[in-house]
Amino acid sequence: MDNRPRLYLCTAFLCGVLLTLGLKDFYPDLERRFRRRRTPINSIAGAGLASKDKIDLEDHTQSIGEDDVGRVEIAEGVEACVGNTPLFRIKSLSEETGCEILGKAEFLNGAGGSPKDRVALNMIKTAEENGLLIPHSGDTIYEGTVGSTGISLATVCRARGYLAHICMPSDQATEKSDLLLKLGAVVDRVPPAPIIDPMHFVNRARNLAAGHTVDPTRPGRGYFADQFENPANWQAHFEGTGPEILRQCGGKVDAFVAGAGTGGTISGVARFLKSKLPNLQIVLADPQGSGLFNRIKNGVMFDAAEKEGTRRRSQVDTIVEGIGINRITANFEAGRALIDDAIKVSDDEASAMARWLAEKDGIFIGSSSAVNCVAAARLARQLGPGQRIVTILCDSGTRHLSKFWAQVGNIGGRTDSKLDETKEARGETVV
Repeated sequence: MDNRPRLYLCTAFLCGVLLTLGLKDFYPDLERRFRRRRTPINSIAGAGLASKDKIDLEDHTQSIGEDDVGRVEIAEGVEACVGNTPLFRIKSLSEETGCEILGKAEFLNGAGGSPKDRVALNMIKTAEENGLLIPHSGDTIYEGTVGSTGISLATVCRARGYLAHICMPSDQATEKSDLLLKLGAVVDRVPPAPIIDPMHFVNRARNLAAGHTVDPTRPGRGYFADQFENPANWQAHFEGTGPEILRQCGGKVDAFVAGAGTGGTISGVARFLKSKLPNLQIVLADPQGSGLFNRIKNGVMFDAAEKEGTRRRSQVDTIVEGIGINRITANFEAGRALIDDAIKVSDDEASAMARWLAEKDGIFIGSSSAVNCVAAARLARQLGPGQRIVTILCDSGTRHLSKFWAQVGNIGGRTDSKLDETKEARGETVV
C-alpha cells in the first residue's frame, strides 16, 4: 500500500510546527498586536481614543531584588520607634500667610506620643551609661512633670525594666494622670505651689527619689530624672530633632518656632541648626502668664500676672499646659543666647488656632502646639511671603479634652472660621 499520503501529512504537520515556532521567535509581539487590533476602542482602557491614537505604556512597578528580600528592618522594642517623625506642610496656614509653614509631627513618636519620648529615652540611656540605673534591679525613676514627660518616662521605663513614680500638679488635665496609672506608674497629684515650696511637684519627686535610695527595705535605687536641669534633655534634640529638620528640609530653613517648658527642645534644636544655618531665626512662642517672653525681650523674668494680687493660680496663669514657666532652667539657658525673638500668645488666640486647624486641616492638637502655630503664623506675616518656617506639633488634643478643649468647644459643622477669630472678636466673654 502506498504510504506517501501519510508521509506528506506528517511532513506538512512538522513543517507547520517549525514555521510556528520560527515565527514566534522572530516576532515575539505578533500575538499581542493581533489581540490589540481585536480589542474594541470603546473598552475601559481605550475609551475615547481613535484607532490611530498612540498609547505609550510604562511599567512603574518596583521590582524587589534579592538584596531587598534579604534586608531585615525590624525595630528592637518600642524605644526604636522614637524619633524620625514626619515633617509636613500645614496647608491652611501656608496658604493663608504665603509662607511655607511646616509642622514637625512629634505627636507621632512611638512611645509616649510627644517630643518628651526623645528626652525620656536619652535621660535613661545616659543614666545607664553612668551606672546610675540598672535594668530589672528594682530601680525606680522619679520625675516632676505636668504630664507629657511622665507619660514618656512611664512607657520607656516599662520597656527598659524600670518603674516610674510621677509627681504632677493637681490642676493638670485628668486624662494625663489616668493614662499614667494605666501605664503602671505611681502618680502623686500635688497642689500647685511655688518652686521654693518642698511640696512643689519637682521638689517632691526629688525628695522621694532620695528617700528611696537610702531606704534599706526597698529594692533598687531611686533616680531623679530632673528634666528641667538634666543636659540629656537638650542633647536629645541636638542629636535628633535638629538634624532631622535639617535633612527633611534639604538644608533650607528660614525660621524655627517653639515654646519652652524645660527649654530642652528650643535649646537643642537652636544649638544644632544655628551651627549649620547661622542666619536662621529662632523664635520663642510663649503663653500668657509665662516670664520667658520678658526673659528674651528684656533680660528679666517678669510678667504682669506676677504682680501681687493679680494671680489666679500658683503657677503660670494660663490654660496652656506643657510650656511656659516663671523660673530659669539649665536647659533653657543652654540655648537662650541663640533665641532671636519671642512672641506672646494669649489663651484666646491658642483656642482659636486649635479650632482653625481642626476645621481646616483635620489636625487635632493640644494647647502647646496651638501656641506654637499662632506664633509661626504671626512670624510668617512679619517676614513676608516665601519663607520656610518650622514649628513643633507636640501632642494630640486627646490629652487636653477635659481642660483646654473643654474651653475651645466643639467644632460642629462649621467651615467658615477665620484665622484671627478669637472669642473677643466674636463678642464672647473671655474667661
